[in-house]
Amino acid sequence: MNRQPLIAHIPALRRYARALTGEAWACDDLVQDTLERACAKWRLWLVGSDLRAWLFTIMHNLYVSQVRHRVRQGDLAHPLDLAELDQEPAAPASSTDSAIDLQRCLLRLPEEQRVVLLLVTLEDLSYAEVAKITGVPVGTVMSRLSRARSRLQELMDASAPPPARSVAATESLAPPLRRLK
Repeated sequence: MNRQPLIAHIPALRRYARALTGEAWACDDLVQDTLERACAKWRLWLVGSDLRAWLFTIMHNLYVSQVRHRVRQGDLAHPLDLAELDQEPAAPASSTDSAIDLQRCLLRLPEEQRVVLLLVTLEDLSYAEVAKITGVPVGTVMSRLSRARSRLQELMDASAPPPARSVAATESLAPPLRRLK
């Protein structure tokens, strides 16, 4: 087996795994499991077919299997909802604030929407490739993508701090004063 084509896809696999799992250690485990499975099943890959799509299919199936296993074990009987946390993790006050907000909002999307959104936008895969990877029709991919984009926009808008208002803008929002005698 020639390892070069496989190695070339590792950065994309890491990006996708990190966005799926939200945690560096889980990302590394998922990439490792994907590469092990790909090496063990190398003979199943059809020469001339899209290696990238095949690797993403393996990763997607592994991730879904891991989530199902954790649910059966009771680890995810009540999945963590970031909105329910009493204490928000402190974010550095810099330009990374929007990136941190984006990651929090991505993790709050339903899994099937997040997967499609990440494959289309982050990995620049076509709808047909995403449909093949996830095992759903192209129309379902388009629907999930649309819902994911809408929901992500709602979440981002809700997490954005209110804009600072100038004194003039504040005065224009105040109701007009009436004279009382």
